[in-house]
Amino acid sequence: MPPSENSPALPEPEVQSPSLPRPASLTALFWAISGIALQGFGGVLAVVQRELVEKKQWLSTEEFVEDWAVSQIMPGPNVVNLALIIGDRYFGWRGALAALAGMLTFPLLVVMALTIGLAGIGHIPAVQGALRGMGAVSAGLIAGTGIRLVPALRSNAMGTLACALIAASVFIAIAFLRVPLAWTLLGIGLPAFFWALHRIRALAATPQGHP
Repeated sequence: MPPSENSPALPEPEVQSPSLPRPASLTALFWAISGIALQGFGGVLAVVQRELVEKKQWLSTEEFVEDWAVSQIMPGPNVVNLALIIGDRYFGWRGALAALAGMLTFPLLVVMALTIGLAGIGHIPAVQGALRGMGAVSAGLIAGTGIRLVPALRSNAMGTLACALIAASVFIAIAFLRVPLAWTLLGIGLPAFFWALHRIRALAATPQGHP
């Protein structure tokens, strides 16, 4: 029977947001990471960003920047750390192991095959020139990916100006002053950490709708 006018109104059903794309299984995660690893000759950053953010959309640009930043300050290869983070996020420790296996298995086989194949021809000038050319291409891919990720800094809690100053300081310290990475992290990364923490707390304490 229809509700009377005095009966309490029923709450409206909540509208669930559509689920974000994610790997369907451990096998899908393994093969996806393997495909990324096999494309990453000389530098996998550009491939990871294109595959995970643009194609599969497992990560937003902001999430990718944050996860990549964590991967860089952790010990070990950056891309391996990122694979562990992504695998653990979706499937726990099993996902981390599957992602790690996908990142290392086929590249290890390729490296072994190339080592055997180049053992007798590595001294040839044409081969050395080809390797140098691949290094230049890899540097260009990494630089291009970095430029594409710049818009994600607009939503960073530290602010665009602070991010730009920190990035410039790190570049100058490493590229020109040759400061070791550990000292760069302590001298620039530690103050940046505390500044980000201060900004996050300030934004959390700001009433919504007020600057």
